Amino acid sequence: MSRCQSATLGRLYKRCLKVHDIIQAVNANSRQSELINVELWLRVNNLRVNPTTYAEIVFMDKRRKTTVQLQQPMPNVARVSVIKILGITFTNHLSVAEHVQTVINSSAQTLYALRTLRAHGVIGMDDAALQTVFRSVVIAKLTYASSVWWGFATTTDRQRLQAFIRRSHHSRFVPPGLPPLDELCQASDDKLFASITNNREHVLHELLPPQSVASHNYNLRPRKHHFELLNKTSHLTDCNFMQRMLFLETY
Repeated sequence: MSRCQSATLGRLYKRCLKVHDIIQAVNANSRQSELINVELWLRVNNLRVNPTTYAEIVFMDKRRKTTVQLQQPMPNVARVSVIKILGITFTNHLSVAEHVQTVINSSAQTLYALRTLRAHGVIGMDDAALQTVFRSVVIAKLTYASSVWWGFATTTDRQRLQAFIRRSHHSRFVPPGLPPLDELCQASDDKLFASITNNREHVLHELLPPQSVASHNYNLRPRKHHFELLNKTSHLTDCNFMQRMLFLETY
């Protein structure tokens, strides 16, 4: 690789770099020092971020009855109520309604392009080919990183997604035998959870709880896993991927 190509790749990497740091409420006073540590790490690794893109979001439980006293915003850092993290849009109440609307709008544009191809009779773009494109592009958009946000989706969010697929079905874009969206997301969850439990080198493996004592001492009915169940502290923790998978089909 030439020096020019290497420099170009370096600029692209620096431009695309986004750092996300999560701080618990009890450690809110350490926000400034955490930010300084991130900047130092970036300098050591010959990377830079644009300070004008800094943003802070405070995640809160909207069902909480007690009023929470928020810390003052950090200097020169905007406090926002909506943030996009690795392509997933969350609000400060951990709602994914805006993310659902975004992916539906983006998928609708793809649907329009598929209708255009069909209307112009593009060679080789019969119904089967269009259905392949639909599954590869639209379904991939709708289910992107579903393990992260599906647990936070409300019934209304899921109904909107299913309604979009039904409209696509009327246009003959949905492949025959395509499973419902919830089954696709569950299959994605199962695949990810299996990767985490079977691979000790997986980045999320350390988040697994220890194995339960009962699994060593008793011959119980088959379970999806032999890990201890985590304490349920709030409805938000129940939406978390790891919590959902640990409690799946345990009763």
